[in-house]
Amino acid sequence: MLDFIDPSSSPRNRRSFLRVGSLGLGGMTLPGLLQAQEELKPMVKDRSVVFVFMHGGPSQFETFDPKMEAPSTIRSVTGEIPTSIPGISFGSTFPRLAQLAHKFSVVRSFTTGTGAHDIKPIVGKNSLGANIGSLYARVAGNSVPESGMPKNLALYPKAVDESAMPAILKFGDFSSTGPLSRIYAPFAPGSGGELQGDMKLHLSQQRLEDRRTLLDRLDATKAAFYDHGIAEGMTRFQQQAFDTILGGIVEAFDITKEDPRTIARYDTAPLVNPGSIRKKWNNHERYRDHSQTLGKLMLLSRRLCERGAGFVTVTTNFVWDMHADRNNATVSEGMGYVGAPFDHAISAFIEDVEARGLSEKILLVCCGEMGRTPKINKNGGRDHWGRLAPLMMYGGGLKMGQVVGKSSRDGGEPASEPVTMDHLTSTILHTLFDIGQVRLLDGISNEVMQVLTANRPISSLI
Repeated sequence: MLDFIDPSSSPRNRRSFLRVGSLGLGGMTLPGLLQAQEELKPMVKDRSVVFVFMHGGPSQFETFDPKMEAPSTIRSVTGEIPTSIPGISFGSTFPRLAQLAHKFSVVRSFTTGTGAHDIKPIVGKNSLGANIGSLYARVAGNSVPESGMPKNLALYPKAVDESAMPAILKFGDFSSTGPLSRIYAPFAPGSGGELQGDMKLHLSQQRLEDRRTLLDRLDATKAAFYDHGIAEGMTRFQQQAFDTILGGIVEAFDITKEDPRTIARYDTAPLVNPGSIRKKWNNHERYRDHSQTLGKLMLLSRRLCERGAGFVTVTTNFVWDMHADRNNATVSEGMGYVGAPFDHAISAFIEDVEARGLSEKILLVCCGEMGRTPKINKNGGRDHWGRLAPLMMYGGGLKMGQVVGKSSRDGGEPASEPVTMDHLTSTILHTLFDIGQVRLLDGISNEVMQVLTANRPISSLI
């Protein structure tokens, strides 16, 4: 939170005209934060991560490893579609991603270890029970001093649609910080969580939302500084701090500021008519939310990364669990509700990032907590499977346009060296940090340092 202080009230206030609360680091002045940020530059790379968590456990067969040569009880029920990589096919609900396959990489030997519903690839043993973004924030800081933009965020459907269902957190808390302080938890816009306060000035919520009132207040503060001569003699960090109050934060979260054509390219809402989703599935409201919001969430993610966010968690809110029971649709029907919006939103994100020249800067990770059984069950669904799961990665300066590893003939096991969640976490952290520099940091516990500096990235991608 930012405190506005009357700069003319006392000599002390003239020296400490701006304080930083929960958006900063322990009450440090904003000029001090800016200076600290300069010192962090050697170890924190100018990169961002968008981690799209495919909650529920996506099927490897209907996504990136269709196994069409296998028996009908195993192979993709949605068929296959050729990709831009010769000899490689994806499930047929991914036509746009198939055309972009040379731009990203998929891992066909990824294993999450268990078939339990949880959020272990992003909050699990491999990250000490903390969101990977919280580990990032522990080193990089909580916010961008120049703008106040939070560096670690979690986006649920409510971030872009107030009518969406609340996020499912019973299988794991995306805001968990493990052994770290709660100050490193992701900021979750629209969630109503405790960290909502991080985006507020010491003004009422109503006044904060009134952009005109806010800007008037800032203009008055600025005029007071110059009227009283406080601007004279400020260091460049103080000058920078003075000019940053909310500098663009509110605008960053407003996707309507985008070109309407860009908004339309991302929009997944027209792909699935909510009225066509069968109510026999108890999960029908979340299928609706997924199709209505995923494109907007990906657009918001890109906007936040452009403005300095370092780690953005996006959850699809538990729609990939396709048992064909009373809760979840069959694989064939469910991929129509879920796969088509995913294909559209993720391909729009890749195309947009490419067009903006940000492919080196932004790493996109897409996976769930598990894969699905090689055999289709009697109802036309697939059940929990922890031995193999789909994983897709794009950008971040990694080697793209390849298929890493291979699976067994029935698509149930790695047939090459397994890629584990430790490998995934290490790849992400190596993308974000100069690990050699991180090792020189003081004040970080041994267990956290071991995770931060573990040297086990996915070798084919580095």
